[in-house]
Formats: sequence, structure tokens, C-alpha cells
Amino acid sequence: MKLTQTQIPDVVILEPRVFNDARGYFFESWRQRDFDALVRPIRFVQDNESCSSYGVVRGLHFQQGRYAQSKLVRVTAGTVLDVAVDLRRYSPTFGQHVAVVLSEENRRQLFVPRGFAHGFAVLSERAVFQYKCDNYYAPEQEGAIAWDDPALAIDWQIPADRIILSDKDRHHPRLAECPCIFTTDPFTE
Repeated sequence: MKLTQTQIPDVVILEPRVFNDARGYFFESWRQRDFDALVRPIRFVQDNESCSSYGVVRGLHFQQGRYAQSKLVRVTAGTVLDVAVDLRRYSPTFGQHVAVVLSEENRRQLFVPRGFAHGFAVLSERAVFQYKCDNYYAPEQEGAIAWDDPALAIDWQIPADRIILSDKDRHHPRLAECPCIFTTDPFTE
């Protein structure tokens, strides 16, 4: 597995070693020992999958306090723009984001640590998005920031009139208005 650093040191891209032949391909999508050595020791407890159509933007979501989640995300069908926003007030990259194209072709995975808001935009006709979480989902601890906050300046790569949002995702606060910012290391909470 190949690890690529992003402009935010704790957010990394992982690319598997793919074996192609006349039958198709094979690759390991997850190996605990390799991940622990390359990224950090972690214990994932929940896998999730969503299917969305072109123009869907999901996010920017996070879990608060002791319910914070790290995610290892990938796309098994289609293409998405995946985005992680640093919500760690104590971090030199607070308020900055990483945006990475994940697709069934590039087979990249993005590790989004605790303390980040996460979201994605579907760039293909349809996309199947899978992610591992290191903490269980707690709906009462869910937080979010506005996907279109001008201070974040995220280029979702979709024309504004084609973006599809859930009702919930239309009404999140901007980063500057969000009371749910991480002020301590979420791995120690």
C-alpha cells in the first residue's frame, strides 16, 4: 500500500497495490497491520455504504466529543470529490480543507481523522461510497458545518444549480458560527 501525504498532515491518501491480469484485478482494500504501521494504530468498529446520484453533496458532518470518528473512505463505483475540513481549533491547519477525487478507477482511500468535518460530492452519474469508522454513530452527537461556507472556499466541481442536498444539509451553521469545534485532541477524549 502506498501512502501519500496531503497538505494537512493527518489526512492521508492510501493507494492499494493492484494486480491485473486477463481475468481482471485483485487488491487488498484493508489490512490492519499495514494501516497501523503506515498511518496510526486504529480499531474500526463500523462499516457504512451509501449510493448517490450526480450532484448529491453530503456533508459536512462530524461527531462530537467522545463520539468523534475517524473514517477511512473509498468509492467502489463511480467518482466523488471527497472533502475533509480541519475543525481542531488548536491545529495550525484549522479551517483548511483537503479535497481528493476518489473513484473506482483510482481505488484511492482517504483517511479522515477525528476532529474533521467530512463530506463528498458525486461527480459521476452514480457513486457507491464506503467508509469505515473507529467509533459508533451517535445521532445525538452529530454536528455539521455549511457545505457552502464562503470562508472554506470549497470547489465542489458541480454547477450550483445541479447540487442536490438533504433538507438537513441546507441549514448548517458556517464554521465561524459553529459552537462544536474541537478544542482538545479528540483521540484523548
